[in-house]
Amino acid sequence: MTYQYCVPCLLGLEGLIADELREMEAWDVQAENGRVLFSGDETILARANIGSRFAERILILVGSFEAHTFEELFQGVKALPWEDWIGRTDRFPVKGYSLNSDLFSVSDCQSIIKKAVVERLKTKYKVPWFEETGALYQIQFSLMKNQASLYIDTSGRGLHKRGYRPEANAAPLKETLAAALCAISRLRPYHTLYDPMCGSGTIVIEGALTALNIAPGLYRRFTADTWPQFPPEVWQAERRRAEELRRRDVDFHAYGYDIDESALAIAKENARKAGVDKYITFEKKDICDFEPVTEKATVIVNPPYGERLLDRQEAQALYRVMGRRFVPARGRSYTVITADEDFERVFGRKADKRRKLYNGMIKCQAYMFFK
Repeated sequence: MTYQYCVPCLLGLEGLIADELREMEAWDVQAENGRVLFSGDETILARANIGSRFAERILILVGSFEAHTFEELFQGVKALPWEDWIGRTDRFPVKGYSLNSDLFSVSDCQSIIKKAVVERLKTKYKVPWFEETGALYQIQFSLMKNQASLYIDTSGRGLHKRGYRPEANAAPLKETLAAALCAISRLRPYHTLYDPMCGSGTIVIEGALTALNIAPGLYRRFTADTWPQFPPEVWQAERRRAEELRRRDVDFHAYGYDIDESALAIAKENARKAGVDKYITFEKKDICDFEPVTEKATVIVNPPYGERLLDRQEAQALYRVMGRRFVPARGRSYTVITADEDFERVFGRKADKRRKLYNGMIKCQAYMFFK
């Protein structure tokens, strides 16, 4: 059976996710601002949850309609086929958001949507109330410019939660963004990756997962794992497929450096949990002493900046050091993500390419140097 899906994502990653989904053989892929829409069957749903490096979660689109009033919202929601998904005992909490719409109260919208779903299910199941003790079907809604879209979340925990990082040091980089930095830096299985300020190790770990083609969701569970609409054999087949696609004969290694010994200890444990520790060397080293130990190098770094751990003056002092240590050379590339708009001036040279990304709610630029 074919379903319509929606992938909410960090701004700036839409194109990467669209390409990724096409490689997964998803259909009708459309990248929009902050989300990607696509179609597919049960297999594609499982494949996207298990294999996406950049998506935040995979939602099933139940329906969309225009709503300017609470009555329009109620009737629109009630008209959707909720019984196709939600059983008599299943849980169906509601959450969502409203932007630039006449219905701006999120809590009121939640109540109206919940009531409408209940009324629909009462009619279908001929019961007066619902115990909600069974499988979870998290309903999500978006109201954008009076267009209501209703979804059911298939992922559960956000897809950025790979399972290897229960702990993190201050101001961690999201796993999905770290994977995106590796992608835009064109990291390959035969590259040597460096992060001279690695913190809890997210960039080098995601780099190793990418180089080895280890599906980020291979060893975690999803809400839809237990749904009768998606048989267990579908998930089993996709996990086997992901395991078969894993690369085992690669010439990849990564180096993570930091001056914080406690952060390095966390990074080492995270790499072990991710199953990539033998591909990563962690060392205590100051950025002032940074120099790749190999002739060719892919360097990716998320340095502290004004909104993060250091004040702006301290951050810019680091950028000057990086400008001196990141020496242009054949076979070397450098990618730096920062929110500081003066980065290029302080660093000392113009980037060969720039890409706008968001680190959480912070607008950043990825500055790429490869010439």
